[in-house]
Amino acid sequence: MVLAAGRGMRMRPLTDVCPKPLLEVKGLPLMQWPMEALHKAGCARLVVNTAWLGEKIEARFASWSDQHPGAHIAYSHEGVDFGYALETAGGISRALPLLDDVFWVLAGDVYVPDFVFSQDNVDRFRASDHLAHLWLVPNPAHNPQGDFGLSAEGKALNQAEERFTFSTIALYRRALFEQPWCHTRPGNPQGSAAALAPLLRAAMDAGLVSAELYTGAWTDVGTPERLAELNQARHA
Repeated sequence: MVLAAGRGMRMRPLTDVCPKPLLEVKGLPLMQWPMEALHKAGCARLVVNTAWLGEKIEARFASWSDQHPGAHIAYSHEGVDFGYALETAGGISRALPLLDDVFWVLAGDVYVPDFVFSQDNVDRFRASDHLAHLWLVPNPAHNPQGDFGLSAEGKALNQAEERFTFSTIALYRRALFEQPWCHTRPGNPQGSAAALAPLLRAAMDAGLVSAELYTGAWTDVGTPERLAELNQARHA
């Protein structure tokens, strides 16, 4: 699942007319980078959630499946269904009927060109009892305190002296978005907006979230300045 429903307020005025995941980095829309990587890794079925200017996202990728044999994109149009974005957990819950028991999720506005969506990672996660496996990254300047800790045994920690930043890339089991962890009804028919962090922190405290550190290129493209820096690097 590629998360693409955010308004991108910090990217204005660019996002006044273009949804943030369609802003281009090195000649491709931001969200297309992970879409290409997922397809290359054998993930034929993609789910994309939308809200702000979601019709432009669907139009942009109308022929993408034709150009990628076996690929299929399903959309969860939160803006059409409810008039607003459902936040991360709410959006995933809404899309659960479209997802398998184990699935990848990442944000469509994160540039991580070298990440490999390995089937080996999926198999290891599926064989575990974990509800989530997170990829953490060294803290960028805009998030110096980090988000979660990482134990020597590979557990994600809610509380830790040293914390890393959540890359947004993760494997999840659908059980995390069901009772008792998530109080939103599967499929989120009522359109409840819900954050992801409380679910993850509760599962971490139960020892049910694993993690690892990713040290490859990673940018949260959250401001016009970061977008410009990435595109300037292309011509350096």
